[in-house]
Amino acid sequence: MISQDYNTIDFVNELIRKIRIKEKQLKIAKESNMNYVAEAIESQLLELRHQLSESQEEPELHALMNLLEDF
Repeated sequence: MISQDYNTIDFVNELIRKIRIKEKQLKIAKESNMNYVAEAIESQLLELRHQLSESQEEPELHALMNLLEDF
């Protein structure tokens, strides 16, 4: 059970890391007037956020996310 929790935490951490990277890429693309690139990144960002919200539907994962937010 503990290893499963660590895998879940790792999965969530990885999603959060990817979201932050995409947000930075999106900012750069918008500042550089790269409209098509920005649209593609927004689409990828939407998918990552969807994955994160789906993972939070599980009660155990939701509890783990609350713990991670405290750090």
